Amino acid sequence: MKLSRVIELVEGHLLTPNVDLNQEVEGGCGADLMSDVLSSPHAISLLLTGLCNPQVVRTALMADINAIVLVRGKNPPAETIKLAEAEGIPLITTPYSMFESCGRLYHAGLPSLDENTSNNCGSDD
Repeated sequence: MKLSRVIELVEGHLLTPNVDLNQEVEGGCGADLMSDVLSSPHAISLLLTGLCNPQVVRTALMADINAIVLVRGKNPPAETIKLAEAEGIPLITTPYSMFESCGRLYHAGLPSLDENTSNNCGSDD
């Protein structure tokens, strides 16, 4: 799926204008814990998150993520946008929740790249 189609589906607003909207996005992941993103056994093309600090861009760089969608209408600080621009990572904001955004993309055919990396949440139940 082209990045331009992702933006259309989530009614997104591109915050980093000098990016290739024709680049292909192969799948996505929704996460607010960057440790979950980093523990993924494969590259994730698109990250949907509610985090909007510079750390999300740094995580994207480490995990070979091609684009970031900030959910719930989050407006990142200028530092985050500047870092994303410098690294060539498309940064998009959408008014929709994580659930709605992921659902729209999945329904349109973008596969999930989430994997169950651990089922231990610290509970012995």
